[in-house]
Amino acid sequence: MAVAALAEPVVPVRRTWVGLLFAANLGLFTASFTPVQILLPLQIAALGISGKEAALGLVTGLAAVCSILASPLAGMLSDRTRPRLFGRTFGRRHVWTLGGCLTAALALAWLGQAPDLVTVAVGWCVAQVGLNAMQASLSAAVPDRVPVAQRGFVSGWVGMPQALGLVIGAVLVTAVFAGVPTGYTVLAVVLVALGVPFALATPDDPIERTQVVRATWRISLREHPDFAWAWGTRFLVLLGNALGTLYLLYFLTDRVKLADPETGLLILIMLYTVGMVLTAVFFGRMSDRTGRRKIFVIWSGVVMAVAALILALRPTWPAAIVAALVLGLGFGIYLAVDTALITQVLPAANDRAKDLGVINIASSAPQVLGPAISAPLVTHLGGYPTLFGVTAAVMLLGSVLVTRIRSVP
Repeated sequence: MAVAALAEPVVPVRRTWVGLLFAANLGLFTASFTPVQILLPLQIAALGISGKEAALGLVTGLAAVCSILASPLAGMLSDRTRPRLFGRTFGRRHVWTLGGCLTAALALAWLGQAPDLVTVAVGWCVAQVGLNAMQASLSAAVPDRVPVAQRGFVSGWVGMPQALGLVIGAVLVTAVFAGVPTGYTVLAVVLVALGVPFALATPDDPIERTQVVRATWRISLREHPDFAWAWGTRFLVLLGNALGTLYLLYFLTDRVKLADPETGLLILIMLYTVGMVLTAVFFGRMSDRTGRRKIFVIWSGVVMAVAALILALRPTWPAAIVAALVLGLGFGIYLAVDTALITQVLPAANDRAKDLGVINIASSAPQVLGPAISAPLVTHLGGYPTLFGVTAAVMLLGSVLVTRIRSVP
């Protein structure tokens, strides 16, 4: 009989558990997204480097490579960790949550003092390693603890921090604590304050030595084709998201010519968050009640594609306001339902974190490809209308690809 750590969960999780996981993810995504959207562009622009777009793309691309490597590796180690203290064996997840959290916090504090582009790149890469180690363990909490019939609802709450984190981070680093160095320090504090309680206050079942399997990176796509299609769906949708959001600050500055682009970006982020909050938990719960996942993913892609087309056809401030809200509505549905769907196609219980780490590559790889694709589109192949048109096409293709999954309705 499988030990509790590997058993399929059947007991619904409580609201306090969901709240602590929500807080940990809020800290994680506040620290992950705020630098990319606000602090790194400001920091790189302040260095006076010619070609700020290419420099930002280089830094985010290198960090994404680190994410691609760190996420599945940390997940694989998390699946097999048996920490012992005073003769007692502890759970396999929380040690990685704590370790990743503290590593990222220290890197963020150091990053705020970076004097040149090389130091910025190194600091952000180290931060990404810590953040991805933390994310690997937190992602596994849903299949480890949450029954299938509750996963859409819980995934909605877990998904919302991806938008809320950026809003909170943007407010903190632009309106409350001015200055790039102070902003990084504040993010480090928020990460620790929100991330540590989940690791200290929730159960984490240990795995028995007999349940530890030999580590392997091989996943048989012939035996688990739905896992491959789920990976492809997430990769394309998030590639579209990377294409459409990386240069938003520069879009508002150079194309829309907004007088105060930083405030404008904050407004767009807040509208996007409102849209996400309105749809994530509601449609996650609806997918639980109906038992269907794919139809919600498809329609979320259609909604997000419409948002991108609005920017492609009308690169104005009023259009950007509408697009931000529409994008949030679609992305809220997508994150809640697709996350629940992915947990239902994982190949093996004793490799949950590693397999989710492989899925996380589909989130990190677009950060590498996004700059490589979007920079030439903006500078040589038609500018921002072309960029947002390609964004719409990629998102739509990714969401339709979910129809290839057979084991989940």
